[in-house]
Amino acid sequence: MLENPHLNIIISATVIYLFIILSIRLFGRSELAQLSTPDLVFILLISNSVQNAMVGDDSSLGGGILAAGTLFLVNKLSHSMLYKSDKLKHIMEGEPAVLIRHGKVNKKVMKQNKLSMDEIEQAARENGKGDLTDIDLAILEVDGKISFLSDEGIKPGSKFDVDETKIDK
Repeated sequence: MLENPHLNIIISATVIYLFIILSIRLFGRSELAQLSTPDLVFILLISNSVQNAMVGDDSSLGGGILAAGTLFLVNKLSHSMLYKSDKLKHIMEGEPAVLIRHGKVNKKVMKQNKLSMDEIEQAARENGKGDLTDIDLAILEVDGKISFLSDEGIKPGSKFDVDETKIDK
């Protein structure tokens, strides 16, 4: 790439960081909150597979520290940019989505986020909810977790005050 090997490490680490973030974003939110054993192995293998792309032939302590330092810096900068820009935050993290409203499951949101009914039912049980038809509101958060709220916790006119007739069943 460039003649300066240190600059190559910085550029490569930055590109790999952005690639991994965007790839995880494309695979959906459920991947983050519900890591299974194969998911963990996958993440470990990804990190191993891109290591050489970041440092190239430089397997020195300095090269590793430079790559890791670059990743920390890029991570800090990305958090700062996400904090300042709602548009960028929406692109990188998405928005919460209504999964259930007044007991009606939104199949379209389930399909978009590759969630099964079993996963929603498991999350409901983990939150002390036995029957989906008794749930006032279930929201798929940007981190992949599912939040459950009662009607009392929903501000009238908010984006979560959704008419259940508009839920795609």
